[in-house]
Amino acid sequence: MADDVTGGGDPSPEDDFQELIRQLFGGAAGDFDPEQLSRLSGMNIDPAMMQAVMRQLQGAFEGADETGISWDMAKRQALHIANQEGLGVTAGQRTDLDQAFSLATLWLSEATTISELSAPPATLTRGAWVEATLPVWQELAAPVATSIADALTSALSEQAPEDMQGLVQGAGRLMRTVGGSLFASQLGQVVGNLSKEVVSGGDVGIPLMPDGQAAILPQNFADFGRDLEVPEDQLALYVATRELAHARLFRHARWLRLHVISQVTDFARGVHVDTDALEDLATRFDPSEPEELRRAIESGALLPARSEAQEAALARLENLLATVEGWVEVVTEDATSRLPSAQRISEAVRRRRAVGGPAERALGSLVGLEIRPRRMREAAAMWRAVTAAVGPAARDALWDYPDLMPSASDIDDPAALVARLEARARGEEPARDEMDDALARLLAGEEPGGSAADEASDSPSESDGSGEEGESGAPDDHRPV
Repeated sequence: MADDVTGGGDPSPEDDFQELIRQLFGGAAGDFDPEQLSRLSGMNIDPAMMQAVMRQLQGAFEGADETGISWDMAKRQALHIANQEGLGVTAGQRTDLDQAFSLATLWLSEATTISELSAPPATLTRGAWVEATLPVWQELAAPVATSIADALTSALSEQAPEDMQGLVQGAGRLMRTVGGSLFASQLGQVVGNLSKEVVSGGDVGIPLMPDGQAAILPQNFADFGRDLEVPEDQLALYVATRELAHARLFRHARWLRLHVISQVTDFARGVHVDTDALEDLATRFDPSEPEELRRAIESGALLPARSEAQEAALARLENLLATVEGWVEVVTEDATSRLPSAQRISEAVRRRRAVGGPAERALGSLVGLEIRPRRMREAAAMWRAVTAAVGPAARDALWDYPDLMPSASDIDDPAALVARLEARARGEEPARDEMDDALARLLAGEEPGGSAADEASDSPSESDGSGEEGESGAPDDHRPV
């Protein structure tokens, strides 16, 4: 056995490796004894390579949480990419965008009844955007990262020879750290690259910024408007209005943020690793050359096709995001109707959201989720019809409670939603449905499946034959004539 040591004899190579693992766990990866490393030649392992690998894994291990995933590594990687160009926010950029936010606040107050933000809007560097949004990215990606780390541990354990199982099990946490840290590194790269694409806090569609915080990234704003041939002040006003509308909505409907995040994480929890692909990868995995595993994680090759449950979860999420973005688009267009270039900017924003950038597509490969609302045009048409029929106040009141929010069927058939809202505005009671009838019976104390006498009628009757009992619970052969 690998851990059999004869009394007074030299330790086996496996014992040396286990000792190195213990040193790694104890934080001594940088102080390995070269003589001890040289004894690993019996396992066909290059001591110099192993020392480099151990130092790399030591850094990942130190930042790993209880799941074996180093989110600190993701943060370092993202900030490294975001801060590469070293560009800050100039005083001129800050002044121009502050003025745009101020005017956008006034215009929005004419287009929506949802109140203003309590916190002032911000102009952020790319690095500051990473710092502000990474907690949400971590929450969204954690289920997939855990799945990959678990699957990697299992696959490597199954591939190890029987006489090495004790060693593999003893280093299980290290194996989780390999997979989890590689995933965290890839997430950091995606978020870092995304920081070079997003223009504002709500640009991705999901609530990434802290509650009630609106923000624009001046570095990316300049890149976005470069090819539009639109005056910069008009573009700033439109982007500021859209960002404020998005932030106002999520601050007003406080339940909405949790609703969106929950639906994303519900989808992510359903993501499972393709064990066949991972086992194939594990047979040729070399810890000193993690690039193949990194490429597999980045490309999404380890994520199998979506299940029916995931497709249903994705459809619900897409409808929810489309409903949010459709409202934001309608309110923004109404508020910026004074801008000569508003329609051109609106179309550019819509097209940009529909296509997505390279980093957003990389995120889809990484977690198996594309966060682009495919039905935004249909949702915007619904909100436009509602606004025309009942006005902004009744439209915005639909965000007061979760059960009032339009559903996917309302996007399909806005006329039915408009008819209900118009009837409500006239003071008419809405038409009762089966749910209303069931709720009324429940409140009246009736059994969901009928009265207690109905249940008694299924057993042999001990009734005295009174008419009351027969009418309330008579079996079929005693039906009234």
